[in-house]
Amino acid sequence: MLLVYTQKITPRLRYTFKHLLTRILGIPVDFTTKIETFIAHNEVKMSYAKQPLGDEFFVRSQDLLFEQGIGEIDITIQQWDKTPCLFPTGEKSMIPFDIFAASFYLLSRYEEYLPYVKDEHGRYTAAESLAFKNDFLTTPVVDIWCQKFKKIFLEAFPTIVPEERKFSYTPVINIPVAYAYKKRGMIRVLGGFVTDIVRFKFSRFIDRFAVLLGMKEDPYDNFEAFIALHKKYRTKAYYFFQIGNYSTHDHNISIYKNEFIRLIKNVSDYSKIGLLASYESFTDIEKLKVEKKRLNTTINKPVKRARQHFNKLNVPQFYRNLIDLEFTEDYSMGYRNTNGFRAGTCSPFYFYDIGMEIQTPLKIHPFCMEYSGELNAEVFTSEIMKMLAEVQKVNGTFIPVFHNVVLSERNLEWKELYINLLKEHSNA
Repeated sequence: MLLVYTQKITPRLRYTFKHLLTRILGIPVDFTTKIETFIAHNEVKMSYAKQPLGDEFFVRSQDLLFEQGIGEIDITIQQWDKTPCLFPTGEKSMIPFDIFAASFYLLSRYEEYLPYVKDEHGRYTAAESLAFKNDFLTTPVVDIWCQKFKKIFLEAFPTIVPEERKFSYTPVINIPVAYAYKKRGMIRVLGGFVTDIVRFKFSRFIDRFAVLLGMKEDPYDNFEAFIALHKKYRTKAYYFFQIGNYSTHDHNISIYKNEFIRLIKNVSDYSKIGLLASYESFTDIEKLKVEKKRLNTTINKPVKRARQHFNKLNVPQFYRNLIDLEFTEDYSMGYRNTNGFRAGTCSPFYFYDIGMEIQTPLKIHPFCMEYSGELNAEVFTSEIMKMLAEVQKVNGTFIPVFHNVVLSERNLEWKELYINLLKEHSNA
């Protein structure tokens, strides 16, 4: 058990130390504010303060973990063995920056509480982030910092044997639209034919006609094939179904269609299921509540996981809504069509609500890529492989997000990438 001396034990401090030292590095930790208790402790110990008490393992603290609320912070970026870091410290500190304050700043999404320019969908964009502006968005810096810290710490305390974690691969599949053509209702079917003609998409017109006549499989209906792949490679995929009402941005078929109900039930027998919260539920907890109830009723078991459609994640309100509705896991922490680690990490972590100054029970599973069909496949794949290598180095969790639309026969490059990732990182 590591004993940490600090002048004040705050919720921020307890949250950050527990996550970095215990959850990531496997080192149990306790705290004290009493100097005599710290001095009398004959086992592993460190101090986190402005000045060391003696010759103990010492990390100089910044003020962030002892504050409350939000304020403007002047961030200085420096390099630590070619890894960017924040909050530099003095010479007495065992590491050149305050790893705990820096990690809290990124994990809590502190910068997203500050004023920022929203995009057309009301989202916080990657371009607004400190990581993007300083070119470390595609690097899981928090996990890298932890590994560097562990090396220095174990040199000081070689008898410690921390619990090692393993790399894991968790594919996520969005289902914003279950079928391309079928089960859409007469008005939407006729509208689709008219649109194909107006836009001169005659091949699509023929495909639509063939599917509706039962002469051809729906191009998005690849669920059985992918269930078989996941079983073959012993990989649990996470499927998120959008079941909100039809709107400008939500185009799935009705949850009351029997075939759609059977599809969700069948997928839930072999994979993990979650709610792809509708565009309209972005700020409307009542709509979110209705959608959760629909999915609960469909699969006959509690729904604990959620993602936000279009990645319309607004911190902290969306997370507060999830907590109020008793969701326990979220998979929205990332950027749509921009690769990278939004919270600077590839490790699941609990959401810390700065407004309430508490660690919540909502576990965040950060993803590093979401592809919906709008980017160059070759460039995107190259970036994915680089991030994957970084995650493997720190034994983190690699979570890519695909859409069933992208994994259809229309996008063979992406389907091939998905299958190759399964082959290389399966549990078979």
